[in-house]
Amino acid sequence: MNFKRALTLLAAVAAIAAAAVVCVVAASFALYAFAKLYVGAAGAAAIVAGVFALFALIVAFAITRKARPRLQTPEQAGMAGRLIELARERPIVAAGATVGAAILLARNPKIVTTILSAAIAGRAASAKPTDRRR
Repeated sequence: MNFKRALTLLAAVAAIAAAAVVCVVAASFALYAFAKLYVGAAGAAAIVAGVFALFALIVAFAITRKARPRLQTPEQAGMAGRLIELARERPIVAAGATVGAAILLARNPKIVTTILSAAIAGRAASAKPTDRRR
């Protein structure tokens, strides 16, 4: 894709976004004016906020529903996958464990140094040696 075509696409996306913003603002003014007749100014503002919060929730649900990853079996997930699944099942326990680990690491910086050096050494050992001679 050349530069001119990319800029044209970007301008089109910006124009669509601007049109969507204008539509949302116009719809909110119209809803406010209609609701103000029946429930007053404060009630109308609350209705507008509620309707658009519901709209945002629906859009967010539609977007995140498509972004869900494929489910893996516990054997395929590995240690990190199991920990993530545990955090999803028991979020309070996961938050407590995270706070405990943070306190432990803050009090003992040698543990952080040991973990980092082990990770670096592990990567260095698993890296393929390259032949620099030509």
